[in-house]
Amino acid sequence: MNGEKLALKIVEVLDDKKAQDIDVLNIKNVSLLADYFVICSGNSTTQIKALADAVEEKLAELGRVPIHKEGYASARWILLDYGEVVVHIFHHESRSFYNLERLWSDAPRVDIQAIINRV
Repeated sequence: MNGEKLALKIVEVLDDKKAQDIDVLNIKNVSLLADYFVICSGNSTTQIKALADAVEEKLAELGRVPIHKEGYASARWILLDYGEVVVHIFHHESRSFYNLERLWSDAPRVDIQAIINRV
């Protein structure tokens, strides 16, 4: 599964679990860190952990495990690194503070409306 397909699968999982403000940045031409950032928000530490758990569970079914995982204990900003895709699951206040979309403003956004608007 290439990076874009992986990122879109992650969006699907996050949307199914009611993540808010999902955004995907294509950073492959502006960074060596990854090809895509998937960014979303949750309302509580419980929801943020549930979002991370759902991503890990669904991707494990596809044979993918994160290379690195951070922030699960505090659940204010959980990072799941899948190599070509890095998932950032934020509490609303933390997302506003770190504002990754502004920091990576040179990265084009991926259109995910077809995924998050499906019935």
